[in-house]
Amino acid sequence: MATSRAGAAIDALLAILRAAPGLADAEVIDGPPAVNYTSRRRLYLGWSPGAEQAADIEQSFNSAGARTRDEKFVIPGYAEVRAGDKDMALRRADVFTLLAQVEDALRATDAAPEAPTLSGTVLWAHLTTGSLTQEQTENGALAGLAFAVSCRARI
Repeated sequence: MATSRAGAAIDALLAILRAAPGLADAEVIDGPPAVNYTSRRRLYLGWSPGAEQAADIEQSFNSAGARTRDEKFVIPGYAEVRAGDKDMALRRADVFTLLAQVEDALRATDAAPEAPTLSGTVLWAHLTTGSLTQEQTENGALAGLAFAVSCRARI
């Protein structure tokens, strides 16, 4: 029996995002980044700036008898868009477009009925928070959006 569903949920979410048509031109990365200024649109999962953890996990017994446990966890993510110009409005719009693709990928559709359950690894998952950052660097405008995918599972 699994002690946590977080690892399987991260793997499933990575697979869902990598297969999402709206993210075909974005690099979807598992974990922390390596410096790479050639990739202009990136989406990190299991990492966001300033966070050391890949997931925050909380568990409790589901009911009397202690046969099953409920688990809540948050998977951090970070969307980043950069360009060689100084146009912050375009970078900001584009980073929100990336986040919208994450949200869309987590919605159930006829083609992807298991999306909100991350292919059956959790009871449900949804986008819950975001935090926008912007900066002008020597390499141009950069917009970043830290986000959280909150999940609920039964183990």
